[in-house]
Amino acid sequence: MNPSTPAVLDVLIIGGGPGGLTAGIYLRRFMRNIALVDKGRSRARLIPVSHNYPGFPEGVPGTTLLDNLQDQFSRYGGAVRAGEIVALRLDDGTFVATFRADEEEETAEIRALTVLLATGVADAGLPIEQWREAVASGAVRLCPVCDGYDVVDKHIGVVTSPTNPVGHALFMRTFSANVTLFDRGPESMLTEVEKTRLEAAGVRYIASPVLGVGMSERMTPLMRTSDGAEYECDVLYPMLGESARSDLAAALGAETADCDELVVDAHQRTTVPGLFAIGDVVRGLNQIAVAAGQAAIAATTIHNMLPWTLRAEAQPEPETVTA
Repeated sequence: MNPSTPAVLDVLIIGGGPGGLTAGIYLRRFMRNIALVDKGRSRARLIPVSHNYPGFPEGVPGTTLLDNLQDQFSRYGGAVRAGEIVALRLDDGTFVATFRADEEEETAEIRALTVLLATGVADAGLPIEQWREAVASGAVRLCPVCDGYDVVDKHIGVVTSPTNPVGHALFMRTFSANVTLFDRGPESMLTEVEKTRLEAAGVRYIASPVLGVGMSERMTPLMRTSDGAEYECDVLYPMLGESARSDLAAALGAETADCDELVVDAHQRTTVPGLFAIGDVVRGLNQIAVAAGQAAIAATTIHNMLPWTLRAEAQPEPETVTA
């Protein structure tokens, strides 16, 4: 640790996506001593162009947004520390995090009065060939709420999800008249009522489950089903399924909900005192704009709950004496 770094920080931020970096900017502008640790797995890096984040009328690539936020963070004395927090515990009211730098076996401890988790989620689901190329080209998309407008009137494929089998397909039907819903498992998860809703909305339903997704020479998705058929769409929403990276908080006893998402209050406080969480790791709408707002709320709450360090009076500059 840098000799100028206090033995116990005000805040440890875990995760350097848009939420974590926004919180870091706020806390540094509050003159707080913080550390921000990031493993480099922000899902924002997968976004080719986001068109619904405020202030970018032409859209902004995920990598550009992260680079801009890191630059802004650094202007207030912040720095992203590359590595991973592999364990988190409480020691007499102080959080003690075990830090491991990338590709190193040795660990170090970081102590902080509060911790803010911005660790996001991990995707699961279908095997998709040329995954990164497919996402980068826009052939495979991860968020109907984010970019439904961008695929208006295209042939849209959607795969069922356990928690909302037909909802995403019906949502995409508001953007295109050509929507096909593919079943995910060997046994259909759809009820007869749900099948009737699909038929009434004009959504085509393929009951034979998808085994995998390939890409055509034109970089369009090819859905391969268990009956040997192959279906081509312009764009696919695989609805991969996800689990929140909340294991550090859960180990401390924090309450979780579906998909391991953390339960927080209106100020982003988990059920563990001093432990905050923002962004996709918490229960709610997974959007960059939401994560940024949660970051502002959490950072301000943290600043107000911690003891304030009163600013010392600035010393006058010595007068220059000329001969």
